Parts: sequence; structure tokens; C-alpha cells
Amino acid sequence: MNNPVEAAQVLSALGFAGYGIGCLTMKRMEAEFLRFRMPHMRIPTGVLQIAASAGLFLGLPYPVLALPAALGLCLMMLCAMWVRLRIKDPFSGFLQALACFVLNLYVFQARLLEFLQKA
Repeated sequence: MNNPVEAAQVLSALGFAGYGIGCLTMKRMEAEFLRFRMPHMRIPTGVLQIAASAGLFLGLPYPVLALPAALGLCLMMLCAMWVRLRIKDPFSGFLQALACFVLNLYVFQARLLEFLQKA
């Protein structure tokens, strides 16, 4: 990795790949989504996070592909923050979603600026 944007992309991609796989395979995640009062969203969340992770990885050689992936993860993290506030989760859960939001917002804006400069 030769720049901070690529590092952020890889960090986000790895984290969301792991969380997405966990959503699909772990009993603990079933319990989490019940706690969120959204059990019907566990599978779609996992699939979308794995897809976005793939988009971030593919965005390393093809940066334009990182745009929809990072934006999608930003939107998911806004939803995650809303859910955590709604269920009155501890602040640490909210902070985790906020940190992921900021990380993907950074990737999105950096890749968007690169794209616009080349256009």
C-alpha cells in the first residue's frame, strides 16, 4: 500500500468482510440482530457488507469501484448509528459505527476527488 487511502480501503474491506461473514454464519450475530429488533436484516446486511468489501478490494486497482462501495458502507453505518441510538445501546457501539462511517467517508471523498480530477 502506497497511500493512506489504500490503507483505509483495505482496513475497511477486511473489517466489513469479517462482519459480513459473521452475519451469515455466527449464532452470536443472530442474537445481535434480535437485540437490534431487526432479525430480518441479518442476511441482507451480511451480503451487502461482503459485496461492499469486494468493491473496496476491487477499488484498489480500479478506484472508481470504491465509490459505490464506500458510499454504501457510509449509508449502512448511518443506519447502524440510528439503530444503536434507538435501542439505547452503550456509547461504545455507536462510536464503532461512527468510526466506520468516517473511515468510509474518507475513502469515498478521496476517490471521488481522484475521479473528478481525471475527468
